[in-house]
Amino acid sequence: MSPPRLLLASLPALVACTSTDTPSICGGDAPLSTCLSPTQSDAWYLDQADRYFDTLDGSAPRDSVPSYAEGVARWEWPPWLLLTGYGSEQIAAADAAVLALSPTTTVPQRDCRAFDVQPFARCRVSLDYDGAGCPIYEEFTFNDQGELSFVEAWSDLPGLRATEDPSDPWAEGSAVHRLSWRVPGLGRPDGRIDPNGPAMTAAAATDPEIADFVARTQDFWGAWLEAYDAAGDDLFARGCGW
Repeated sequence: MSPPRLLLASLPALVACTSTDTPSICGGDAPLSTCLSPTQSDAWYLDQADRYFDTLDGSAPRDSVPSYAEGVARWEWPPWLLLTGYGSEQIAAADAAVLALSPTTTVPQRDCRAFDVQPFARCRVSLDYDGAGCPIYEEFTFNDQGELSFVEAWSDLPGLRATEDPSDPWAEGSAVHRLSWRVPGLGRPDGRIDPNGPAMTAAAATDPEIADFVARTQDFWGAWLEAYDAAGDDLFARGCGW
């Protein structure tokens, strides 16, 4: 069975790209992610998502890694720690640290689908921490080279999901709350963002979540440690539903 496809007309961000406002959405140096169309096969996007979860799976080959774009960012919604990677080296370092603390972690349950509209790959998985499952919904935005340019994750639990619409398990509707659609620059062919550029500054002026994203990119490790300290000892209990 082929992966499900999004109806382009159902997505306001996509419709905007074909409206009279096109230059402000898809033109200039910092277009939005929905301005890109798939350039790779479904199998490519699904393989990249699978490789991403291999990096979190202690039983997977250590050389199974995805192709990251330069300047890739990862955003994990509360109760997780918001900006948990900015640049492939920081993402790899953060994941290695987590795996070192819990080397038996695996990702045995993976259900990934490919879509015609960004994010091109979306997955519902369960991370197994010493026998305790942690349900996660994760999305992957790609550039024209097929590299991951933005990773976004939610706990797959009531009140923490990308959308609370039970009829929309793959976040295809208009009630989805995602950051990747609003980050200027992800629609460039290389998917490269500029946190200090004029487009990002303008977006941050009207979007508090973009402003928070920008602030965290300025001092990634400092912001990560602050978020970790604020999360409390019950972080996994809340995020995993234990």
